[in-house]
Amino acid sequence: MDKARIGVVGLGTMGSALALNMAEKGFDVAVTNRSADRLPVFLEKAGPLAPRLVTAKTPEDLVAALDTPRIVLLMVPAGAAVDDQIALYRPLLGKGDVIVDAGNADFHDTRRRAEDLGAAGLHFLGLGVSGGEEGARHGPSMMAGGTQAAWAAVSDILQAIAATFRGQPCAAHLGPDGAGHFVKTVHNGIEYADMQLIAEIYGLFRADGRAPAAIGEVFEAWNQGPLMAYLTEISAKVLQATDPETGQPMVDVIADRAGQKGTGRWTVIEAQKLGQPATTTEAAVAARAWSAAAAAREAGKGLFPPPDKLHGPIPTEGDLEKALLAGRVLALSQGFALLAAASEEYDWSLDLAATAEVWRAGCIIRSGLLDDITQAFRVGVPHGLLQFAPHFVAILAETTPALRRTVAAAAVAGVPIPALSAALASYDTMRTARGTTNLIQAQRDFFGAHGFERVDAKGAHHGPWGG
Repeated sequence: MDKARIGVVGLGTMGSALALNMAEKGFDVAVTNRSADRLPVFLEKAGPLAPRLVTAKTPEDLVAALDTPRIVLLMVPAGAAVDDQIALYRPLLGKGDVIVDAGNADFHDTRRRAEDLGAAGLHFLGLGVSGGEEGARHGPSMMAGGTQAAWAAVSDILQAIAATFRGQPCAAHLGPDGAGHFVKTVHNGIEYADMQLIAEIYGLFRADGRAPAAIGEVFEAWNQGPLMAYLTEISAKVLQATDPETGQPMVDVIADRAGQKGTGRWTVIEAQKLGQPATTTEAAVAARAWSAAAAAREAGKGLFPPPDKLHGPIPTEGDLEKALLAGRVLALSQGFALLAAASEEYDWSLDLAATAEVWRAGCIIRSGLLDDITQAFRVGVPHGLLQFAPHFVAILAETTPALRRTVAAAAVAGVPIPALSAALASYDTMRTARGTTNLIQAQRDFFGAHGFERVDAKGAHHGPWGG
């Protein structure tokens, strides 16, 4: 074999899949793993792709196997493990070589690493990868942040292995330093919101006595229309699956506790820092946290009785479909507004249309809406809000009455729907020209003399309450 074009460090689920994807696309790949006994197993599983793979037992062996500029792609757990690997490879690499972090890194860490390695003459690329194992193996969505030189060195590989949408690869250089990893973080925040919205619709169907398989059939039908999306598709399949051990619906034997790896929380934290409302994601993160309190919720069931009776009709199937579509649009609008705010704060010049394009295939939140979102940002959206774009104004005009009926019915029935409720609150807030924060500002002035603006005069003013 000639020198390998790229080296992959870490042969876990994602690292193995990416390495095999690269080899299948015609690139020679050097691979290494912390546990060297994993290497022959990986080669055996690679089958006919093995001739394009070279195993390296040490960092020195991996670097020696690479052509220049040497590209080392790290697929290791985020955090200290990334810094440890950088410390190992940094002395072995030279000016112009590239380190790629393809894990779910905190973008603040990515910015720090990019600055540190740049000062040493090395290039660093923070690469957000979405699509899970299947995507990594056959076509992920990839969001890159780093120097133009880093992107130029590796772009042909990434675009070759990426998912495609109408022939266009879903991999792009979105900006410097942490831009790629931040976009991936927000992607995951939107993913949290969408998963919660879908789960809440399922919960309303369940409260109405609908069996999981029947609910799955509804989602399957919805996936042929405006709600077409990967998450809609897999929800339909999950709900129609049967547990082979008990014969019960698979979803009914799964404990009501959802895990999280942190990217949803990161989205909410960064939104708060930037003064941006990401309320649907915040509701989804809170719902997962509540799910962990199973014992407390069981106790609460005995303490607080349900409503006496349901007043009014259960939402219709058509209302639930429209409510989910409205919630999805509003969650996406909040996510893109957060991206715009971060772009301005960190001087990234994010192309939001290109971001939407990258998400159109391969990633977890891929949906039919993303092509329309791309077009909206190409034209320009009023006040930077996707929901104000004419196409989405029309969608919300049609769907928010159903969202309102759904939220109202759920409240009366005592069915918790935090994400749908947050979506409706955000919609109503952004159509209310004069809200109620005038009273809040008066309160602040009363107890802290913070002052306030008047509607009829410029400058800072105080109320007549003294103190």
